[in-house]
Amino acid sequence: MIKPILKQIIIYLSISCILISFFSCGNNSNINKDHLVFRYNEYASINTLDPAFSRTLQDNSVCNQLFNGLVQLDKDLNILPSIAKNWTISEDGLKYSFSLREDVYFHKHKLFGKDSTRTVIAKDFEYSLNRLRDKKIAAPGSWVLNKVDDFEAINDTLFEITLKQPFPAFIGLLTMKYCSVVPKEIVNHYGAEFRSHPIGTGPFKFKRWEENIKLVFRKNRRYFEKDETGKSLPYLEAVTVTFLPDKQSEFLQFAQGNIDYVSGLDASYKDELLTADGRLRDKYSETVNMIRGPFLNTEYLGFYLDSETPEIQSELIRKAVNYGFDRKKMMIYLRNGIGNPANGGFIPIGLPGYNKSIGFSYQPEKAKQLVKQFKKESGITNPEINLVTTSNYLSFCEFIQRELEKTGLKINVDVMPEATLRSARSNGKVDMFRSSWIADYLDAENYLSIFYSKNFAPNGSNYFHYKSTVFDSLYNKAFTVTNIEERKLLYTTMDSLAMEKALMVPLFYDEVVRFTRKNVKGLGINPINLLDLRSVKKD
Repeated sequence: MIKPILKQIIIYLSISCILISFFSCGNNSNINKDHLVFRYNEYASINTLDPAFSRTLQDNSVCNQLFNGLVQLDKDLNILPSIAKNWTISEDGLKYSFSLREDVYFHKHKLFGKDSTRTVIAKDFEYSLNRLRDKKIAAPGSWVLNKVDDFEAINDTLFEITLKQPFPAFIGLLTMKYCSVVPKEIVNHYGAEFRSHPIGTGPFKFKRWEENIKLVFRKNRRYFEKDETGKSLPYLEAVTVTFLPDKQSEFLQFAQGNIDYVSGLDASYKDELLTADGRLRDKYSETVNMIRGPFLNTEYLGFYLDSETPEIQSELIRKAVNYGFDRKKMMIYLRNGIGNPANGGFIPIGLPGYNKSIGFSYQPEKAKQLVKQFKKESGITNPEINLVTTSNYLSFCEFIQRELEKTGLKINVDVMPEATLRSARSNGKVDMFRSSWIADYLDAENYLSIFYSKNFAPNGSNYFHYKSTVFDSLYNKAFTVTNIEERKLLYTTMDSLAMEKALMVPLFYDEVVRFTRKNVKGLGINPINLLDLRSVKKD
């Protein structure tokens, strides 16, 4: 037990030393500025600081502090200007014209020459999007440009994008971190190492990254955005991130006041922090704030249909799993009521296309009948499935395991690190897996793309290897429909096709829940759970 404790002490001492050296430069009276440093932990670690490769929520949250794109989302997911001060869309829906601000500067770097920086121009967006779709780079975010025919810098402040066909959700795609602007001269210098030497335009600039140990950002004093009173953002001087690998240790650091913020609810501390009905316990109510709201995130179990395992190939068994456990009971006992049982389809509550009637309810007798029918038809008397999860969702999988045993189906639960499971899932190495899908942009097409046959993993997100000509036809048709009610009907139809085949087991539609120290102000929440520290203050 001594070594982990010593390691953690060393981590915090080293971060403290870094921050003291930052604030003591030229003014010893500024040493004690803990109220200007936002501290949090990222238990799942991060993979990159290069926005073109930022594919996880963890990566997006750090890249969101460093980079900007043409447009951005507010807390209610409205699309607002960012580096583009305004834009127009042609009547045919094909051409998007963006007028750029002239006061956006890249973070300082010696490669920029004597001024150590320069303004962002339209050519930078031309370069950044070309890099995103460069097959040699193989950026995972290249798909966001699938509907793009061409783009061009008309002059320094005018950038145009032309689509192959109208796609109403396109402007939402541009809010993703994949579409951030990066400087050609810096990226060319570092090559693949740009992932750990990022230069962007965001509210914070990169200072130091010791992978799996600590990450430090400093305030960007030339950041272009201001608050409603005209004061420059951000308010904080620095951001520090640690990487304790489990949620229990993270919560202990939060409870001791060593970090300012915890996101999400974990089985290791949920009962310590919350009552059974989801309220803060009295012992924390004076020191902790809880923020809670809708989250466009579907938690699910997925089946790999190309598996050679008969149980996975059987629609009977896949449906038995869906019918065989009580989602409402699961949410009460394992999440203290945080989140909504997923009795609908894959599209979550809050997006057009969601329909609560197309999913599965708790019907244990029906589940037993389906398992019995499988045994009779297959000759397999003791059916079983291997389910792989991460440690943070082990309690959910064990709950389902116990419930399904009552139907005659055995489920073996294995635990993998998140990165290992992500790779195994993409490469078809697991029969059944736990995963989640968080909305990248505000259109249900984002969710339905996971069933499209041309998106087979590992080159896409169709981890199930589901293929249906009917589904593909409807999916392609949806891009030509601009009427939201018609699109909504198409989306519900596609979602129901996937649910009829029981490609997955929707578990719950999540809620964003954040816990902060009482002295943290302005953090807020948003339905994609993206961390935004521009307006955060600490008393």
